[in-house]
Amino acid sequence: MMLRRILIANRGEIALRVMRTCERLGIETVLAASDADLNSVPARRADRVIRLGPAAAAASYLSVDAVVGAARAAGADALHPGYGFLSENAELARACAAAGIIFIGPTPDQLLAVGDKLRARSHAIAAGLTVAPGGDVSNHEDAVKLAAQVGYPVLIKAVGGGGGRGMKRVAEPGGLSEALDLAISEAAAAFGDPRIYLERYVAAGRHVEVQILGDGHQVVHLGTRDCSIQRRYQKLIEEAPAPQLPEDVRVRMHEAAVSFGRHLSYRGLGTVELLYDVERENFYFLEMNARIQVEHPVTEAICGLDLVEQQIRVAEGRPLSFTQAEVHLTGHAIECRINAEDWSRDFRPSPGRVTRAIFAVGEGIRVDTHIESGADVPPYYDSLMAKVIARGSDRSQALGRLCGALERSQICGVTSTLQLQAALLRSPGFVAGGPTTDYFRTFLDSHQAAGHAG
Repeated sequence: MMLRRILIANRGEIALRVMRTCERLGIETVLAASDADLNSVPARRADRVIRLGPAAAAASYLSVDAVVGAARAAGADALHPGYGFLSENAELARACAAAGIIFIGPTPDQLLAVGDKLRARSHAIAAGLTVAPGGDVSNHEDAVKLAAQVGYPVLIKAVGGGGGRGMKRVAEPGGLSEALDLAISEAAAAFGDPRIYLERYVAAGRHVEVQILGDGHQVVHLGTRDCSIQRRYQKLIEEAPAPQLPEDVRVRMHEAAVSFGRHLSYRGLGTVELLYDVERENFYFLEMNARIQVEHPVTEAICGLDLVEQQIRVAEGRPLSFTQAEVHLTGHAIECRINAEDWSRDFRPSPGRVTRAIFAVGEGIRVDTHIESGADVPPYYDSLMAKVIARGSDRSQALGRLCGALERSQICGVTSTLQLQAALLRSPGFVAGGPTTDYFRTFLDSHQAAGHAG
């Protein structure tokens, strides 16, 4: 069927991003907004706004009943969940189906298959992928035994979710017990699921991911992204394709991701996340994100596709309109996230009113943002304000354009990470390409030691 009205069950820049594609395709948009977002830039741009609930996410964006109720009240054909919130929630996908509303995303069974990290590991193994040594643990005694087998350092992860919540690195046996208790507590609070598992920690590792797209029959990849610049397992800078990768490793990553998608008969957009062991030139399956990613613009920049449009096409029941051989990846793109945070105070959130917002424009520059002068940054949600993306014929050109764009941009009224990101992009380790996941910590230490203020 051809979709005519889509409810966007999200906020901020991703809500605007979905609207832009819908407008181009002639699809009406209805924004489900909490009380905190009823006067936001996305709310003013949508064809219609429907109140979702109070500002607290638990009573609005995270409420399946509220979200499906809003879609039914709006008479929507389909629901786009964006990223975060309920975007990977199988219960929401099922509730949409029961209400006769198309969920723009994978099937409920596919969401269940990859939403549980242990289940995802088992599917990855069945698809022929290599997983990091480790496994599930049900008590402290099991954890001690498994950690000894795997070897320190180890990484504790939450089974029910990601985003760094419930994730702890343990360097030696003496720190394992306390870290387990903290991880279990955080996992229970964040995901309502206290289960955790252990994996070997790869010291010289890079976070590389492969974007896949499937229609339930055919699966293609759209290249790699490098997301190794992270703070507490939260991505800060992403680029496509991943630089400084041996070509044979890149090809094997593509093949592994497509194999995983085919194993699931995957439908929609998905990201297969991999950990590349630089020393061994090998990689391990980490997880799969069954939704559109924050960093999708860098993939769009090198493959020339509108990924939201592709999501909508698949949701309408159409087959992919191209084969793998027809996917052409050209150039290089880099994205940095600008957050309302004070990095000099341990990245404390900085909500408030933006008194001035200027984002640079120019050749190869794209800015995805819901922020303008006079906009509010509410304290209830993620602090992401903008994504600045630069494309070039090669990495050097893309990096130069992005550095210039950040230097010409300005955000006043709230403290932001704009200047820190500009310094990070010009740091020697990033300019060289291929930094490992511990690079940002090293950069920040040196940046602070040099006496830079927030």
